[in-house]
Amino acid sequence: MKNLVLSAALTCAALVQALNAAPYQSGLSDLKIADAGAERPLEGFVWYPTQEVEGQEEQHSSIVWEGNMAIPDATPAEGDLPLLVLSHGMYGNAMNQGWLAAALSRQGYVVATINHPGTSTWLRDAEQSRMLWERPRDISRVIDHFLAPSAEALRIDPDRIYMAGHSLGGFTAIALAGGRYDAAHSATFCAAHSSDLACGVFERWEIAKTAQDQRAMEADLTDPRIQGFAVFDLGGTQSFAPASLGLIEKPLLVYGAPRAAAGLNLETEARALAAMAPNVTYREPSELAHFDFLGVCKPGAEEILAEENPGDEVVCYEGGDMRRSEQKKIAAEVLTFFESLR
Repeated sequence: MKNLVLSAALTCAALVQALNAAPYQSGLSDLKIADAGAERPLEGFVWYPTQEVEGQEEQHSSIVWEGNMAIPDATPAEGDLPLLVLSHGMYGNAMNQGWLAAALSRQGYVVATINHPGTSTWLRDAEQSRMLWERPRDISRVIDHFLAPSAEALRIDPDRIYMAGHSLGGFTAIALAGGRYDAAHSATFCAAHSSDLACGVFERWEIAKTAQDQRAMEADLTDPRIQGFAVFDLGGTQSFAPASLGLIEKPLLVYGAPRAAAGLNLETEARALAAMAPNVTYREPSELAHFDFLGVCKPGAEEILAEENPGDEVVCYEGGDMRRSEQKKIAAEVLTFFESLR
């Protein structure tokens, strides 16, 4: 593992201060990408920099989640802009990493967030979750969309395209970076680790259970247009061929979350990835929890979730001020990482 220092000259506090000195405001528009086959249309949001200052509104707030400030359908900033595409975790959604999208759009990034059909909050479907190879393809389709001549009145710099993913979105990121699913290796690992969270999920979803599905899962899903990846407490590391992880050329910023680990074993997940991939910046803040990559929870959110869906309250455990503080640091580190790749 290459454990790189993000910036020897800047303390974490200075990074956050630099992030707060935003040159833009956030614009926000709906994102819709049609599927020619009408089987997998994509929907989500695009956050982008704008020089407008009037009309800011809190976006995507609820009785549980704090929102983020943006100007609906604002005029985008001019010039060629970097693109970041986000991938949510299992049964997450396009709003989960709005905190990161808002922070980076204020720094000049276009940030696209989507709902992955089959594995998102409101699009749970056994048939589509089985086709897990479609998740990386979703991200590639988003990139295609933004590089098309008519895309969103936004000009994207094709040399500054990045991707970030949380949990199952981290699995998606590694597939796009060059990790190759290996059914035999996955089966061997899961036979020896029957309680592994990712093994259980992949078994329930019947991943690679037919010869056709196995071929699709083991195909090369790399997207060479993506120049760097941020991987947030991923699951499914052991489903990849170790040799393929060792051949990943693009830089990775990998986070492991040691607190309230949500069933993920860091030794076989984030730490294992950091040990096998050759170009990794690894971060493991002692206070970081798996669900700290979701939004900030409002006071009383745990009680609301416990009443509505017992067990779901775990996503808001210490999810207020502590989470907000962690997210400011992470956003600053992610920005510094991507900027270092220019």
